[in-house]
Amino acid sequence: MSIEKVVPDITPQTSHTATVQERINEIRAMRQKIPNFTIPESIRAKQQIATIASLPAAFVERAAVAIINSASLVRAGATDPERIRDLMTYADAYDALAVELEAMAGFVRHSTATARNEAGREALTTYALAQRLVKIPATADLAPYVADMRSALGKHLRKTKATPAPSPTSPAPAPPPVTPQPPKP
Repeated sequence: MSIEKVVPDITPQTSHTATVQERINEIRAMRQKIPNFTIPESIRAKQQIATIASLPAAFVERAAVAIINSASLVRAGATDPERIRDLMTYADAYDALAVELEAMAGFVRHSTATARNEAGREALTTYALAQRLVKIPATADLAPYVADMRSALGKHLRKTKATPAPSPTSPAPAPPPVTPQPPKP
């Protein structure tokens, strides 16, 4: 008895792949629309700038005020106070975009997990039904499919409950402290 493999039409997968690539291109196009957009040069880049980037906004503003009010603090080639304020305003505004993008990424991950869950639930239901039907002579031809599904499933569902570790025995109570009695006169 041989199993005839039916290869489904892959149009939906191709369609999803093409749609995802379009969304990725749209997201990457956003890079050009975000001013001051930078890509970390190394894995450590975020760590290297984190301390100074987390300085309180009030401190940065006071430094800008000090530069404006004291000529001795003006340095050649240094960022002017208006640019400092603009960078802080930019950071505050675009943090909201980062939060929204992170939330969107979480929703996309949840959506993909939900899709896998639905597909997996259907596959498990089909497997359970096939396991029962294979025992009936009229549908015994399902045996190769059950074997294929069992093989593909592997040991994912065969997890046994771990035996609880024996509870540690409680230590014996310590004897009460003995205080020496002062000598009697």
